[in-house]
Amino acid sequence: MENHNSFICPICGNTDIHSIGYLNGKPYCRRCISFRGKEADEPILEPRNADYKLNYRLSKEQKALSRELVRNFKDRKNSLVKAVCGSGKTEIVLSIIRYAISKGKKVGFSCPRRDVIIELYYRFKSIFVNNKVTLLYGGHTEELSGDLLCLTTHQLFRYEKYFDLLIMDEIDAFPYKGSDILETFFFRSLKGNYVLLSATPSKEYVERFKKKGGEVLELYVRFHRKPLPVPKIVKNNKSLLILKMIKYTKEFLKANKPVFIFTPTIDICENVFNLLKVFVKDGNYVHSKHPYRGKVIEDFRKGKYKYLVTTAVLERGVTVKDLQVIIYLADHNIYDRYSLVQIAGRVGRKKEAPEGSVIYLARKITVEMEESIKDIEKSNQYLQNLF
Repeated sequence: MENHNSFICPICGNTDIHSIGYLNGKPYCRRCISFRGKEADEPILEPRNADYKLNYRLSKEQKALSRELVRNFKDRKNSLVKAVCGSGKTEIVLSIIRYAISKGKKVGFSCPRRDVIIELYYRFKSIFVNNKVTLLYGGHTEELSGDLLCLTTHQLFRYEKYFDLLIMDEIDAFPYKGSDILETFFFRSLKGNYVLLSATPSKEYVERFKKKGGEVLELYVRFHRKPLPVPKIVKNNKSLLILKMIKYTKEFLKANKPVFIFTPTIDICENVFNLLKVFVKDGNYVHSKHPYRGKVIEDFRKGKYKYLVTTAVLERGVTVKDLQVIIYLADHNIYDRYSLVQIAGRVGRKKEAPEGSVIYLARKITVEMEESIKDIEKSNQYLQNLF
């Protein structure tokens, strides 16, 4: 039997003896054993046209940032884009994707959550109409090649030293955040350079990135140049918060405005919906364990439902016109300043509806709640200084 102290997992780099098992006398890694499957061959890609068309114009700030990303890629420098929610991060990376494809480079766009990458895939497919855009997530891995690969971070294990350009969105989102395995997959899949996107990277993360020689590019302005919604705090005991939630939901729906009601856990999500549906019709709920959450979200977009009670599954990557947001138990320890900012960022994302309400329903006012409001106000102050 081999000495397990000398074993290094070729997929995730694990050397922890407690995570190493043996089968027929040979070591294997327990930590990433679920990540097994066909790995991609490395095709030789020819330079090809990747012109795209949008039915709207980018803002001056978006165009400037796009040019910076292309310049950094040409200089073989990594970039971290810190851009406020609703600034149009997807549009910002279109130029660098086009440039890389036109040079015959292997390009990937990855993010942690399946729902988000599916939505982004359809957006990219509608933009790069003359290119092959491929989608990969768990259970959907038949095709492994394309001009632009859209994939969850879990699927990066299939690509070793593959990507000339890899763009990672939502670097601070679960389950990527804090996962050594997924971070290893990310860097293992790289052959060239990368671009990181986030509205809420921590100061520590930004500093570590800078020390590695990367450049941080910042964008504090939404594409429609309207301020971010500043949350309103409503503090009371739990029973009265329920009544407030019912009241605000009814008011928003009466004004014909759709509503997301965020809750900290799955149990609370279901309990809140079961109570709320007695008083307010035309709603539903979603969370990570909901067997039909994709259909529920799609039905919501089509107008079948007027409100959704949800967990963090709708915290990112969702754009709904005129959306209003209520966060029930915003003082729960699951919510840090960054997640609260992300949730608030669901509101006012459309040019034709740039305003809206964000309500923090809480039993007490936490530091995280206060810091999230300060962060939003800081971004809005930057916008005011531009004019």
